[in-house]
Amino acid sequence: MRIFVPATLAFVVGMALTPLVAHYLYKWKAWKPKAGKTAFGGQPAEEFNRLHEHKEVGTPRFGGIIVWASVLIVADLLSILARIYPDVFEPLAFISRNQTWLPLVAFAIGAFVGFLDDLFEVSGRKGLRLRVRLLVVASVATFVAWWFYYKLGVASVSVPFMTDPFVLGQLFIPFFVLVALFIYAGGVIDGLDGLAGGVFAIIFSAYAGIAFFAGQFDIAAFCAAMAGGLLAFLWFNIPPARFYLSETGSMALTMALVVVAFLTDTKVGGSGVAVLPIIALPLVATVASNVLQLFWKKVFGRKLFRVAPLHHHFEAIGWPSYKVTMRYWVVSVVAAIIGMSIAIL
Repeated sequence: MRIFVPATLAFVVGMALTPLVAHYLYKWKAWKPKAGKTAFGGQPAEEFNRLHEHKEVGTPRFGGIIVWASVLIVADLLSILARIYPDVFEPLAFISRNQTWLPLVAFAIGAFVGFLDDLFEVSGRKGLRLRVRLLVVASVATFVAWWFYYKLGVASVSVPFMTDPFVLGQLFIPFFVLVALFIYAGGVIDGLDGLAGGVFAIIFSAYAGIAFFAGQFDIAAFCAAMAGGLLAFLWFNIPPARFYLSETGSMALTMALVVVAFLTDTKVGGSGVAVLPIIALPLVATVASNVLQLFWKKVFGRKLFRVAPLHHHFEAIGWPSYKVTMRYWVVSVVAAIIGMSIAIL
């Protein structure tokens, strides 16, 4: 009940919020005023624009509001009810200092900064510069890593099937920051209708299971609420999408995910970090394809993929977008099961 009630409530709240949010997003025309995307070199991303230029105008951004609003509303509601009716609701309240304060703070900061980026985009500006967003992620990650190292005494990561963890010492802090930046870069998976919502829902469901078996019931409830909010978003994001997750959603989700992964690691004798590349395999593939594309162009003077990241390459070679999305869901489920099995065993 401590897991399913927050998940169900987040789904119900998200479904209830969507008509109101969607109404105002369409009323205010909260989409990019001009279609088209620019590649890293500054030139137009011709292949991407050929595939998606017609979708970028007319479909609102800010869909991540559904996710973070439903999670934050449920978290606060259960906490208030726990104070009024402690006998009934105290077991369901999942805001706790030792488990969920850090991921909730990272989640909220990511939502706010991402919201600003989306706001600039729809107002005709270019949005927050990438280096600004990376600086925000790195700054939050540095603070959280400092908290882990100096306040919680965490300086290592677990290695599955090995008795002793891998001790990093003070290198734990830069390692944490690098993981946060890598996972944040995977947020560009929000490129096809239903893709990001489904993938993130599966990822957080997996970490809800890992936290549950580790006895971290507040983290498990938080992750379950995230999955519930994401499923409410996904209900309206499947083709044709009513709105996109956009930066306010992807930034919040990736930042919270990294904190959850480290909280389910050596702090409780788990392997949350080691299985992150497995459970978040679609995010890893997204970042890897971007890096390989840049490397290939720099070294060999030509593209490795028709277009990066990888899900757009599949589109470019002729896969319908819904087929790409559903196959990513299948891969995500398999990867989540494998990652959970390794973490739990």
